[in-house]
Amino acid sequence: GAAASGDPSPITAGGVYRGIKTCAERAFGSADLSGRTIAVQGVGSVGGYLCDHLAQEGARLFVCDIDQETVTRVCERTGASRVNTDDIYDVDADIFSPNALGAVINKATLGRLKVKVVAGGANNQLASPDMDSALREAGILYAPDYVINGGGIINVAAEISGEYSRSWVMDKLDVLIETLGEVLDEALKASLPTNLVAERIARQRIAAAKRG
Repeated sequence: GAAASGDPSPITAGGVYRGIKTCAERAFGSADLSGRTIAVQGVGSVGGYLCDHLAQEGARLFVCDIDQETVTRVCERTGASRVNTDDIYDVDADIFSPNALGAVINKATLGRLKVKVVAGGANNQLASPDMDSALREAGILYAPDYVINGGGIINVAAEISGEYSRSWVMDKLDVLIETLGEVLDEALKASLPTNLVAERIARQRIAAAKRG
């Protein structure tokens, strides 16, 4: 209806972009992504918009996607370098951003990553729950996928409400990024895996909401 904003991908991508900056601030001491190397897996809807944000800020991009035409378009638009889908894990990058498939962080791929941050829009990025601890032990800061990629859900919620408000969506996105920051800070301070901390914070908030 009149409330619909259309494609939620730009909002999701905007959230992931801000989430990557939030992670970079913790991992590298600066949210500035200019000169940072980022390997982006999947440059379809969310990944494509994400590359635009990252390129605008001056990041060096290595991208892959099963759809080669999409890769070509993104490379032409952003100056990204094309990588084979199988080789994306081996890129000597600062940040790995999965935006396509689930279960991409597994025992086989984790050892190949040379990055300090994993942050992307894909759902269910960890092949198994123990990958959370494995990432932490490898010195990789992981943005829990259901926190960082929540922008699209927020957008859809705004449409369902029947009164689509971009400012409401942006306010909620601010809260999302703030939450991600809290999760990362608490995880780093306590030397805990980020998923574990995110779940604990979520449970505390649900309990608080029930108490009302």
